[in-house]
Amino acid sequence: MPDSLIKETIREIEPLPASEPIGSATRKVIDARLPALPAVDEKGKFAGIFGEREFMKALFPGYVDTLSSAAMIRRSIEETIEKRSGCTEEAIAGYLTTDHVVVEDEHSDTQLAELFLHHRVLVIPIATEGRIHAVVTRADFFRALATRTLESIEDFGE
Repeated sequence: MPDSLIKETIREIEPLPASEPIGSATRKVIDARLPALPAVDEKGKFAGIFGEREFMKALFPGYVDTLSSAAMIRRSIEETIEKRSGCTEEAIAGYLTTDHVVVEDEHSDTQLAELFLHHRVLVIPIATEGRIHAVVTRADFFRALATRTLESIEDFGE
């Protein structure tokens, strides 16, 4: 039986506390070179995901999320940053994507695919007995899955 894609895609991480300020949490996401990191509550349980989309949601005024087009808004990014710079002190808890997308270590590749297909997340947290210790990114999963598929097709054609 072929190896699970997990061996090619898992990345060990330290989850963010949900009380973490947006500014320092954003720095940790950047430093991790990941699109997002999972966050946990004070008991260590999954609270949600904080990353690229969640940061933008915190930075831009709430109405931007409801617009079908922001073409008529001519405000410069500097004005937005100046007006919303205080958001970096707010806790990430208010901006988390809270879809329950955590999987335990013994998950299947198909389970990961289903979660990426049905949820708007770029990372899926991996847990051992409920404690998050790693993530799989959608980009890494796609790359490993596509490579395995293309190699299989090439092998089959020989």
